[in-house]
Amino acid sequence: MNKPLGLLVIAAGVAVIVVGILILSGGLSWFGKLPGDIRIEKGTTRVTIPLVSMLLVSVVLSLLLNLLRRLF
Repeated sequence: MNKPLGLLVIAAGVAVIVVGILILSGGLSWFGKLPGDIRIEKGTTRVTIPLVSMLLVSVVLSLLLNLLRRLF
């Protein structure tokens, strides 16, 4: 195995831990509740389609990955 792949796996693990801590602490309570996210409630059925939230996550991840690519 090569060293960069190992570092990538470690970084991914740290990212998963950070997201888990944010979920447990309520730091991501806004996710799925932004204007533009679709919420349908009928009776006991609830459907949430977080369009704007996922767009925001996509933009942030694209910026971070481009920044990392330019640094390394």
